[in-house]
Amino acid sequence: MGNPMRIRATIKGDTTEVKVLMSHPMETGQRKDSAGAVVPAHFITTVVAHHNDREVLSAEWGAAVSQNPFLQFSFKGGAAGDKVKVSWTDNKGDTRTDEVALA
Repeated sequence: MGNPMRIRATIKGDTTEVKVLMSHPMETGQRKDSAGAVVPAHFITTVVAHHNDREVLSAEWGAAVSQNPFLQFSFKGGAAGDKVKVSWTDNKGDTRTDEVALA
């Protein structure tokens, strides 16, 4: 399990804006270390976000996404106290899920 994500969700009118900073190495599998050995691929493959129990985002990622990726998205609806949950899975089967209440 990776380090906790930093999630900020705010309501602006009838739209909820979500910003997520994920802590992940996102290795492509093409870089070599100082000894010349290839660093194995290790990257996030899927990201899913839910507002309460409704899926509001589903994404498939690959090795081209940068280290410690930042994701920003918005969706219609949301009220103070509602939960926004973001989950990711990587190519090694590691997962992380964090949630935040709307302010």
